[in-house]
Amino acid sequence: MPQISKLAGRLTPSMTIDITAKAKKMKEEGRDIVGFGAGEPDFDTPEFIADAGVKAIREGKTRYTSAYGIDGLRKEISKKLKEDNGLDYSYNQIILSSGAKHSLSTAFQAICDPGDEVIVPLPYWVSYPEMVTIAGGKPVIVKTLKENSFKITARQLEDSITPRTKAIILNSPSNPTGVVYSRKELEKIAAVAVEKDIFVISDEIYEKLVYDGMTHVSIASLGDSIKSLTILINGMSKAYAMTGWRLGYAAAEPDIIKAMGTIQVHAISHPSSIAQYAGEAALKGDQTIITQMAKEYDNRRKYALERLDGISGLTYVKPEGAFYVYISLEGLLGKSYGGKTIDSSLVFTKLLLENKEVAVIPGAAFGDDTYIRMSYATSMEQIKRGLDRMEQFVSEIR
Repeated sequence: MPQISKLAGRLTPSMTIDITAKAKKMKEEGRDIVGFGAGEPDFDTPEFIADAGVKAIREGKTRYTSAYGIDGLRKEISKKLKEDNGLDYSYNQIILSSGAKHSLSTAFQAICDPGDEVIVPLPYWVSYPEMVTIAGGKPVIVKTLKENSFKITARQLEDSITPRTKAIILNSPSNPTGVVYSRKELEKIAAVAVEKDIFVISDEIYEKLVYDGMTHVSIASLGDSIKSLTILINGMSKAYAMTGWRLGYAAAEPDIIKAMGTIQVHAISHPSSIAQYAGEAALKGDQTIITQMAKEYDNRRKYALERLDGISGLTYVKPEGAFYVYISLEGLLGKSYGGKTIDSSLVFTKLLLENKEVAVIPGAAFGDDTYIRMSYATSMEQIKRGLDRMEQFVSEIR
């Protein structure tokens, strides 16, 4: 029989999706699962955005669009980038996609030749290394340090660059850690990228979710030289609770956008026309909905951190953005629960789900098997119940 490709055989499934699916199946079987796994807003898409999608359907806006997306939405994104980020991109320097994830994948395909290296700071979002591999590149994993809040430094970047280095992927605010890069940190990284002439893939999907007075800074805003090397990635999923609509975008130099469009037209033609019209309404509409959701996430974050402070054996990286807490298991490794030794995040996650019906994501998904990721993109009631169970679980570890 014909065999699957060697490439497909090298890829690993997404642990976040696998664990979320397992928790959902257990819930369908009647078990009372508290899910801290999915990186997805628990809010419904705002009504005025949903109405715009329905309106598009009723008006027959259900046909093919340009591979780059409708001009109306691209112009609104251009306006948004100018007002929010201080960036000048004409609308023809923007391409729409089926989610920020799709924008990332297409960007890597547009810049990577076989064997090109892409620097991926660890811990990383689960799909980054696999996307680079799919594009024919080689992910170069650079382990960041806890004392630097798991942010790559300019020195680490410079030390990791080789003649084959094509790009670095940056994610701020970060998934899984929730940390935010400061302007000063980004300026130093930008200086290295410009000196070494490498691309920066800047994943800014969580930009609207920042706390404690932090400010999101787009690395592309730090000067013309770094802007020319940056491929800015963003989308509607997190800020507007539109995960299922699948609508993202990239902004970059014209030759990069043209290359991405050429790839995209053969891969999917274009993102959903209906989602595009809904996205246009989202950007034109009342932006206080974002502030309201961010405020609620912040309340949940503060409560979760307060509770975690009271659980002996667990420590965490304080999140400044997104909606995750990255929790260290170092104080529990080597101990046992119910006769089973906890020697990894995978074991901890499995025992917690099976015995206390709480789903979290093992750090192994992000390259570090000594951590877990908890999402607080769920109701306060669920957070309280889940942390009660987690506290009980940890207290029973010997």
